[in-house]
Amino acid sequence: MKKAVDNTDTVGMGFLDTRLRRFATAYLPIGIFLIVLLFPFYWMAITAVKPDAELLSRAGNPFWVINPTLAHFHTLLFKTEFPAWMWNTVLVSVIATAFSLAASVLAAYSIERLRFKGAKHVGLGIFLAYLVPPTILFIPLANVVFKLGLFDSRMALILTYPTFLIPFCTWLLMGYFRSIPFELEECALIDGASRWQILTKIVLPLAVPGLISAGIFAFTLSWNEFIYALTFISSSESKTMPVGVITELVQGDVYQWGPLMAGALFGSLPVAFVYSFFVEYYVSGMTGSVKE
Repeated sequence: MKKAVDNTDTVGMGFLDTRLRRFATAYLPIGIFLIVLLFPFYWMAITAVKPDAELLSRAGNPFWVINPTLAHFHTLLFKTEFPAWMWNTVLVSVIATAFSLAASVLAAYSIERLRFKGAKHVGLGIFLAYLVPPTILFIPLANVVFKLGLFDSRMALILTYPTFLIPFCTWLLMGYFRSIPFELEECALIDGASRWQILTKIVLPLAVPGLISAGIFAFTLSWNEFIYALTFISSSESKTMPVGVITELVQGDVYQWGPLMAGALFGSLPVAFVYSFFVEYYVSGMTGSVKE
């Protein structure tokens, strides 16, 4: 019986023995997936360095650049408010992410560890709040922002972004905290540790992958957010990068494709760097959050 099972296992992986089968079943699907995934970034990069004559010409190869130029980057950096847009995006994203992560840690730990009555319902309610579309919320939020005197300021975005960042980060951290054994906290309580000491010295060090995962998610959402930034900000110098590039580089039906693609390239690099640098922690955090 054991021998038959071993033979079955050996035969089951036999489809990868030959080079042709490996190419057809592994390399070819992965290659197609990479082409489909990376082609938009390739098109964005070549458009950013392609001169206007080639952009408007139908002759030649559209997938290649004959005479690359940096004129579009010069226009973007020195003839628009792009540096201010980028700084506004970084400032808003970092502060909103830090605030949302701090609030989510306290909320998730309270729901999962304090075991108060109705904790599960509270956790479910927090997650359902994340499912509410921003297109429904931005109208009442705009009224609140205007009455608080925060319209056309970065503080308006810093205070409104956590409304959709905290619910999902809380749900994500709840799943990760659930995977940490209760026995560790019980031993610390017996030794006289307070809840705050348990959270800061035991739970948080063990939950670093989950914290990084939630932080990356919150930072990415803040970085790419468009609706709130378009609604609450009107002056050019206070706009974030996604809104500034779209509203300032498109005049009516005239699209400045070169600077547009240069701005999109600059805007995608920080997020790509964050994901590539913390990818192992991100996958570990997502795995821990859905373990149960």
